[in-house]
Amino acid sequence: MENQKSNSNLKAIVIVLLLLLLGSLGYIFKMSTDAEIVRTELKTTLTEKESVMKDLQELKATYDAAIAENTSMSEELIKERDKVVALMADLKKSNGDVSKFKSQLTALQNNMKVLIAENDNLKKQNVTLTVQRDSTRVVLVESKKANEVLTSQNSELAKTVEKGSILTVLNTKGAAYKVRSSGKQIETDKASRADILKVSFTIAENKIAKSGTKMFYVQVIDSENNVVGEKKVENFGTKSLTYSFTTNVKYDNKTVDVTEDLAGSKFAKGTYTVNVFDKAELVSRTSFSLR
Repeated sequence: MENQKSNSNLKAIVIVLLLLLLGSLGYIFKMSTDAEIVRTELKTTLTEKESVMKDLQELKATYDAAIAENTSMSEELIKERDKVVALMADLKKSNGDVSKFKSQLTALQNNMKVLIAENDNLKKQNVTLTVQRDSTRVVLVESKKANEVLTSQNSELAKTVEKGSILTVLNTKGAAYKVRSSGKQIETDKASRADILKVSFTIAENKIAKSGTKMFYVQVIDSENNVVGEKKVENFGTKSLTYSFTTNVKYDNKTVDVTEDLAGSKFAKGTYTVNVFDKAELVSRTSFSLR
């Protein structure tokens, strides 16, 4: 009887010990499982944090590149980049749930897409404006060159016309004449017999010259280099001309002969020079002698 009772007690003890062992094993297993779950969650949290941080860094790099282009949107881009930098600082300090950072990241990414698109459009417009400006500059340069060429051509043409419009004086002659009481004039080469000096010349036909009354200055110089006649002086800019007389000729672009008399007394012997001027321009010269 006692042996049976003893066996029963032993069995009870064994059962209790088994139950305690099973309980301990169950507790240990649960603790191990919970720890694994915590490790997994922590690992997941760290991985998500790194992922969000990486995305934020890429976002910041995109803004830095856009800001470096120095467009008119730089101020707005800087403000958005500063938001990214602030969120990176908050994320770095955080050890918990990163879901709120992910939502903020998404919002920042959406803002970035809009701003970068606007910035790219602005760059395209700037490129277009630059091309248009350069094209306009090229056109202006070419127009300036063409205008300079045209101005030069006009200037040369004006010079040619001016040169071509100068009247040509031909067949200039000078001679001394004796005037009889009847008025008849007889040519002479003796100074003692001379009463007048006669100067004649021909103005050639010129179709491009202006028609109208033309004034010529005639200068007669004796052998002593004295100007014979009126000895009046006319100034043409920095030039001055002492002349014997002037003659006004009605010119209609056709050949016209001109003859003028220069009265005097006691003409000196020697060689006389006759110069015909169109204003300050010497257009003809001849000479004759008296003995």
